[in-house]
Amino acid sequence: MTRLRSTIRLIDNYTELSGQCLAWLCLAMTLMTCTVVLLRYGFGIGSVAAQESITYMHATLFMLAAAFTLKRGSHVRVDIFYRRFSERNRAWINSIGAIVFLLPFSIFILGVSWQFVGEAWAVQESSQDPGGIPGVYLLKTLILLMAVNLLLQGLAEIFRNALVLLGDEA
Repeated sequence: MTRLRSTIRLIDNYTELSGQCLAWLCLAMTLMTCTVVLLRYGFGIGSVAAQESITYMHATLFMLAAAFTLKRGSHVRVDIFYRRFSERNRAWINSIGAIVFLLPFSIFILGVSWQFVGEAWAVQESSQDPGGIPGVYLLKTLILLMAVNLLLQGLAEIFRNALVLLGDEA
C-alpha cells in the first residue's frame, strides 16, 4: 500500500506541477494576442511567427493540461446519477471508465501518432508559411506527450480508486 501511495503521489505531483506551469501560458497567450492585435491594427505590422506562437501556446495548454484537468476532476462528466453514488460506487465507475476508455484511448493515440510524429521529426517539419515558426515537429510531439500524461494520470486515478475499493482511502 505504501508503494502504491508513493506512486500516486509522484504522478500527482508531476501532474500538479506541470498544470500550474501551464497555467502561465494563459497569461502569455493573452499578452501575445493583445500584442499581435496592437501591432497589426495599431501599427500595420504583421508577424506570422507571432500569430503562430499563439496557436502553439494554445495547443500546448490544451494538450498538456488534459491530465491536470483529469487529476482535478474538472473534465466534463454527466453526473446526474454519479453525484448521488457512494464513494465506493464512484471508485468503481471511475476505475472501469479509466480501464475501459482512458487507458485504451491513450495507448491508441500513442500507437497511431508515433509514426506521424516521427516523420515530422525526421524532416524537421516547419511552418509552410513564410516567416512562420520552424518547429511544427515540436508541436506534433505534444500529441505523444498528451497521451503519456493521460496514461500516467489515468494509472494514478485507477490506483487511487483501488485504495478506496480496498477500504484504504488515498
